[in-house]
Order: sequence, then structure tokens, then C-alpha cells
Amino acid sequence: MRVSVCIGNYAKTPYCVPGLGINVFCMEELCFCLKENAFLLDLSLMNDSLLDWVEQECGLRELAKALHPLVHRQGSLSAFVLAVQRYAGFFDEAVIQETEQVLKQGAGLTGLEKRKSQIDYLVKKKSYRQALRGYDELLQTLEKEQGSVAEDFPEAKNSPAEKEFLAKIWHNKGVAYAGLMFYGKAAECFQKASEWNAGDEYRMDFLAAKRMELSEEAYVSFAATHEEWHFDTLELEKKLERIVEDWEQEPDYLRLYNRKDLRSRDRRKFCEDSERLTQALKDSYRAGM
Repeated sequence: MRVSVCIGNYAKTPYCVPGLGINVFCMEELCFCLKENAFLLDLSLMNDSLLDWVEQECGLRELAKALHPLVHRQGSLSAFVLAVQRYAGFFDEAVIQETEQVLKQGAGLTGLEKRKSQIDYLVKKKSYRQALRGYDELLQTLEKEQGSVAEDFPEAKNSPAEKEFLAKIWHNKGVAYAGLMFYGKAAECFQKASEWNAGDEYRMDFLAAKRMELSEEAYVSFAATHEEWHFDTLELEKKLERIVEDWEQEPDYLRLYNRKDLRSRDRRKFCEDSERLTQALKDSYRAGM
């Protein structure tokens, strides 16, 4: 059994890790966050705000002093993270070396690629609105660096790799909109992704978004006007049937089904249970914010 001795104070004010949006309250939480998200880290981590938090909130003046040269003399991200990990002693050397390898692999990405990975992480966390702002900023940056990539784009100015990069941005932006149930906007983003890279994945996601956006009658009319997607629409319906069947076996579905029964049997208990669930959702939202 391995025992870890905590160091420093438990902060009253958390530190929000740049690019990740994760709040940490102590050195152990920071070390775990850096290890689990090493591939997403960039040089924005190395800043005076973190040094001030380490010194003032955690009471680790010696560590803040040791990290100061790395921040102000442009030390490597790998050296900075490893210095934090080794000082805290939260992980053994084997884990620290694994983290170093991940950091070195991430160093091969461009700034834009790493920024996209950070925003993609927000989508996985279901921080959809924050992710949408990030994708918009990323697209604006690309417009400045590569010229206009909004509506009309000259083929010669974008390599296949650049087109695929843009397609992934638009696709993942669509995923974020779909997570917010803005299916019309999601469909627009998936269509943009298809314009940059006409892959089957993007087309199927576009059709799925339209299927969710439109009424049954409107979707049938829409599909009828696109005979070239006939087999895709049939495949989509099969997938939806499988999804519905799987969903009906999920605990969440069964819980909702049981609540319908509870509502008809015991109205008072149903209201109490609804209040409890609502409060839990509020608490979860506040924690996420």
C-alpha cells in the first residue's frame, strides 16, 4: 500500500487551469490534473498567476521560487510540469516519466492543433457554450492566418491537411450545438464540415441533425428532395431504431418510466422526488460553472 503525504495548504480560492477550465484546490489536485490532461497542456500554464497561487494559497513559497525562472526565462513546458510533479511527490517516477512522454508527443502539435484539442475536451465535458466560443475564436484566428475561410474559399490556398482540420472544427462545433439541442445550427455546421471534406461521417451527422430538427412530415419531404441520400436515410433510420432500443434498457430511461408511474400513484412523493432531482441538477450546474 502506497501512502502519499499532502503538501501545502488547501486553497480557499481555486486555481483554474488555462485551456482546461478545471478548478484545483491543492497541489495534489493540480498534479493529478496535469497528469490526466498532459496532452492538452500548453505554455499558457506557465504564468505568474499560477506562481502566486502556489505561494499565497498553497503556502509553497519554495516551489514558486523554483518555478519562477522557468516562467520568466521561457523554460520548456515539460520541465515545468515535471518540476511540479517531483516537488509534490504525488506520483512515483514511472508515472512522471510517462507524463513527460505525453508532453513531448504534444509538443509536436501546432498551437492551433493543441488549442483545438483543448476545445474538444470541453465538448467531452459537456461545456458546450464554452466550447462554441472557443471554436468561433479558433475559426477567426484561422481566417486571419490563412485568409478568408468563411463562405467562399479558394481551393489552391488550402492543403488537404488544412481542409481536414477545418472540417473537424466545424464538425465538433456541430456536436456542441447538438449537445445543446440546437439541431438546426448543428446541421449547418455539419454541412460546413462536408464542404471542407465530403466524408460519409459528416453527411450522416448532417442528416441526423435534420432528422432531429424537423417534424416527421417535414423530414420525409426533405429526404424526398435528396434522392442521392436515399440509402443514407435508410441507414439512419436503422441506427435510430437501435439507439431507441438501447436507450429503453438504460437506467435513466427506466427511472423516467418509473417516475411516470409514481406520478399517477403518489402525487406528493412525485413532487418531492422532482424537487430533489431539480436541486441535484442545479448543484451539478453550479459545480460545472
